Amino acid sequence: MAKPLTIEAAEQVIKPDLTEIYSEAGIVVRLKDGKVMTQFNQNERIFPASLTKIMTCIIAIEHIEDLEETVVISPERYNELYVQEASMAGFLPGEEARVIDLLYGSMLPSGGECSSALAECAAGSEEKFVELMNEKAEQLGMKETHYVNATGLHDDRQYSTVKDISLLLQYALGNDIFREIFCTKAYAVLPTPKHLDGFVFQSSMFSLRDDWTLEEGEIKGGKTGYTDQAGLCLATMALVRGDEYIAVTAKADGDHSTEPYHVYDAFTLYGLI
Repeated sequence: MAKPLTIEAAEQVIKPDLTEIYSEAGIVVRLKDGKVMTQFNQNERIFPASLTKIMTCIIAIEHIEDLEETVVISPERYNELYVQEASMAGFLPGEEARVIDLLYGSMLPSGGECSSALAECAAGSEEKFVELMNEKAEQLGMKETHYVNATGLHDDRQYSTVKDISLLLQYALGNDIFREIFCTKAYAVLPTPKHLDGFVFQSSMFSLRDDWTLEEGEIKGGKTGYTDQAGLCLATMALVRGDEYIAVTAKADGDHSTEPYHVYDAFTLYGLI
């Protein structure tokens, strides 16, 4: 059973100037001890959108023994996701994919077909997989979180807080496989019968800008999220002056066609450390 994580409140939490922040909620935590460096509205209920896939991937990693195992992309589920306008990684209905490829496909381009296939492989159905997600949330002390799907598609019953997501990310980054995926900019999928030349996943976060250098460090990895209801969401990990930190923000105005306001917030918040 996962050990519940705690967030240690800083003696003097740095209060960000909210006139310079686009997101409605955010938190920065030092990884080595869980110390909160800065936060605003950390307990406000938000919709996690594709930040949900952080939980999806760590659960899949922990419940699927062979990451080289192949899984068939369900045509029925694929069509359902297509109708719901879910983001897709590029696999086709009926295509066979390795679990490791599905993990990268879920995290980097935020592929809904990958998340759904991982859920079915790990638990037999997405419904049973969601039970595992909620059990893990409870184990980690994510008291204000509830899941109903593995993809992050909007549902009023699926919610969280930036504090809870920071607890999840602290835990997930303790897994070497998850950490490597989280910090990957691009990943090549081997050829399949439906993709004879293979194809490449690009990180939806790293594709938003070229330079991720901070004044005294670098943003090393991250996961984006967006729905109309959730706004622009972002969870990142950065190395600053030799220490690792995570930042989670949610509900920034904008969409895929606007400026990356969630990324601007990450740079602003890390700059306060």
